[in-house]
Amino acid sequence: MNFSVAFSNGTNSFSGGFYLTAFRNLENKNYLILALAIIYIITLLSNLVLLSVVLMNSSLQNPKYLAVCNLAIVDISMNSVIIPQMVPVFAFNQNYVSFGACFSQMFFIHFFGDMESFSLALLAYDRLIAICWPLRYSTINTNLRMLLIIVGIWSLVVLLEIFPVFFAARLPYCGSREVQSCCCEHGPVYRLACTDTSYNRQLATAKTLTVLLGPLTFIIFTYVIVVVAVTRIAFTSQRLKAFHTCLTHLLLVLLYYMPVILAYILGNLRLVQNVDLFTAILTVSVTLPPMLNPIIYSLKTDELRDKIVKLLGKPKVAQQIIKNRANG
Repeated sequence: MNFSVAFSNGTNSFSGGFYLTAFRNLENKNYLILALAIIYIITLLSNLVLLSVVLMNSSLQNPKYLAVCNLAIVDISMNSVIIPQMVPVFAFNQNYVSFGACFSQMFFIHFFGDMESFSLALLAYDRLIAICWPLRYSTINTNLRMLLIIVGIWSLVVLLEIFPVFFAARLPYCGSREVQSCCCEHGPVYRLACTDTSYNRQLATAKTLTVLLGPLTFIIFTYVIVVVAVTRIAFTSQRLKAFHTCLTHLLLVLLYYMPVILAYILGNLRLVQNVDLFTAILTVSVTLPPMLNPIIYSLKTDELRDKIVKLLGKPKVAQQIIKNRANG
């Protein structure tokens, strides 16, 4: 999606761009870039392994793992939008971003960030059906139905994101073009406009509350139903098994929402006075969940872990067979 079309209201020609000014006074800035590069590499490798295992095993090609693959694609996309563009900006001081590139990046950063919360809600829906209606799971939650839900979620988030970015792109930027952030986020950019931005602020607040509290409310609602259903199970072993299936998802939910809560507390209570340090903490906390999600899911899900071990263990097994034959 490209916002390079020149919106004009007579006060501004959008021929210029923006300058990203985060981390100017941050000491050891290169260590942060190195850490983000490592996070990005692990994000790619872990999520691609997960996707490969699901694609290579027909037994895993079910609604549950369609939702897991959806989250993996979102994780890869999220960190791909944020991290690669930061290397030339802050390692080589190439901090100029064209108008179109800035608003395109703004759209995709917020789009995939919001998709994270909706993807977690989708996993909660799958767990709800699996635990509360196990005998009807295969008829209620088919692959086709899951795909349609995923398409619906992606379409909904596009609609939620397009309007804040569109209206921000129409604002006149006749003053400073220095964005005090590591990327073209919505808030730091629209505040540079030389006009009243109260509508943009209200729109951004409404959208943020919708994409965060909407999925979170749904997740809490599903787990209330799950807990009630599980407590009615007669056998303790079956109860523990049901709770164990929810543990992985709960870890992913905490991993996503804790940085959001942390950022809110640090930002509003002014606990971190250094703006660059706060931006660095926020950047790392946002990029960590896409890296850790596939690792946690793979380690906590027996069938997926076994498939990954078999996939990664094949070369070693083959080498051992060749070695044994050579010795024989």
